[in-house]
Order: sequence, then structure tokens, then C-alpha cells
Amino acid sequence: MLNRRHLRIKILQTLYAFHQAKDQSLAKAEKELMYNIQKMYEMYLFLMLVMNEFSEIAARKIEDNKKKRLPTAEDLNPNMRFVENKLLKQLSENKELNAASEKQKVNWMGQGELLRKFYKMLTDTPEYRAYMDAPEGSYEADKEVVVRLFKRHLINYPDLHEFFEERSIYWVDDLDLVASMTIKTFKSFEENSDEFHELLPLWKEPEDEMPFVKTLFRQALLQSAEHEALIKKHTDNWEIDRIAMMDVILMKMALTEAREFSQIPVKVTLNEYIEIAKYYSTPKSSNFINGVLDKVFEEMKTDGKIKKLGRGLIS
Repeated sequence: MLNRRHLRIKILQTLYAFHQAKDQSLAKAEKELMYNIQKMYEMYLFLMLVMNEFSEIAARKIEDNKKKRLPTAEDLNPNMRFVENKLLKQLSENKELNAASEKQKVNWMGQGELLRKFYKMLTDTPEYRAYMDAPEGSYEADKEVVVRLFKRHLINYPDLHEFFEERSIYWVDDLDLVASMTIKTFKSFEENSDEFHELLPLWKEPEDEMPFVKTLFRQALLQSAEHEALIKKHTDNWEIDRIAMMDVILMKMALTEAREFSQIPVKVTLNEYIEIAKYYSTPKSSNFINGVLDKVFEEMKTDGKIKKLGRGLIS
């Protein structure tokens, strides 16, 4: 589920908070980092569960309409297509989803008003109306409408962003990745999928990714002073305290990664932090970071502080 770039971003966020707090211990900060990464799975569960909430709202609305004093023909013979959506039924019966949401206490309980607002928005979309008006249904049509409503409308809805932002300051940054994983999960279901169909794990390869996170985070802090001196040496006419803190942290992370991970090419490391800088720092930061890191990497290669295994990894 998690990719290396997002793990780097999580480390960046935690390092930034660490330097802002100033009195936090390394152990406490690392615990906070792992907690924030684990919290992403909660967001995944929220998103996996939400479409079923709309199915239940639709079912209750149908039952309420039947109880009207003077029900219409449509009230008595409602369109059941969305309520009987086969993918949503599979999600509601999925053992792993139900067990994980129960264990982590993830549910939409108490969010009735917000969910009804979401549901009203979705039912007003062309995709929903076309789905409900189609002369015939199929499993593929059921899956397609769930994916389209989720991808084109729900995930871009400001109130959903606000809901997640209130629960974690980092969740808005996580939303794109977690939403893409949710869509991937929806698409993985087939008509013959049973209640044991697997969800995506949080860690793609935990035996590799967890050590990567912990080593990069710890060493970025432990090597901070040494790397700050190197950065200062190669930033002509710049005092270190005049450089944006985010830029300094990004450069320190890049230097740590180049030193600690012999299988990651220097060029990959450089490109990754330049790309992250484009989103998390100033407009000119990526060029600035590129220029400084080029110089520092050359010095570290000469001094033997960067050692790569395999042909072409150091260039």
C-alpha cells in the first residue's frame, strides 16, 4: 500500500514537527512517526466502508417512502438497483473488512447528517442517474458506478477533506494515496469473489519498508549536526538559519539516505527529494536543493562516505 515516496514524506513531516518542538526525544518522535503511518490504514477502512453507508441510506429511504400515508406507485415499486449493488453487497459481507474495522473501531457512526449530505450529492450526479435509468444491470456496471462515484465525486468533496483533516493534520496529505488504494481494492473484486477476498495491506514489503523508515528517521537525526555543517559549507553567501527549515530537513534526509542505503542510487535519492520539495517547500527550493546536494554528494563520494553496491548506483 505504502510507497517509498510517501514514507519519505511521513518522515519529513515528523522531522519537521520534531525540530519545531525542540524538546522531544528521538524515541517519542519515532513512536509518533510509526503511529501516523499506522493511522493511514484507518483512513483506508473509512473509505472502504463509506459507499456501503449510502446503500443503507437508500434502503432506509425506500422503506420510509413505502410507509407514507399516500405512497406513489414509485414509492411502492422503487428502483432497487443501487440498494442491490453487487459490489457493495460483497463489501458489506467481507470478513477482513468487517474484522479490521471492528478491531480498530473505525465506523461512520454519529455521522448521519454528513453521510446524507454525501449521498444527496452523489445521487445528483450524471453517473448515478445513468446507472439507475439503465434498462439492464450487470456486475461490471455495479462495480463501475461505485468506482466512478467514489473517484470523480466523493473523493473531491470538500466536506470529506474536512472530515479527515479534523481527525489528523496529516490525513489530507495521505488522501490521494489512500484513495488510489481504495479504488484499486474495489477493482480487484470479481463477480465470484467471496467473503474472504483480501484487502490491501498497509505495508507492501514490511521486512524492507519498516527498517527503511526507522533507519532513515533515526540517522537523519543522529547525523543532523554533521550534515548541517556540510550544507553550510556548500551554500555560498547563505547563513544556515536563513535557509527554509523544510529545505534543510530535506537535504539532511537526502544525505542520510545516500549514506545509509547502499542499494539506492544517488540519482534516485536526489530526484526523490527534488520532487518532494516541489510540493512541500518554496517554488525555488527544488533548484536550490539540487545545486547544494550535487556539491555535497561529490564531496561525500570523494571522502568515501557514500558507498554503493552494484554498477551505476553511485552516479
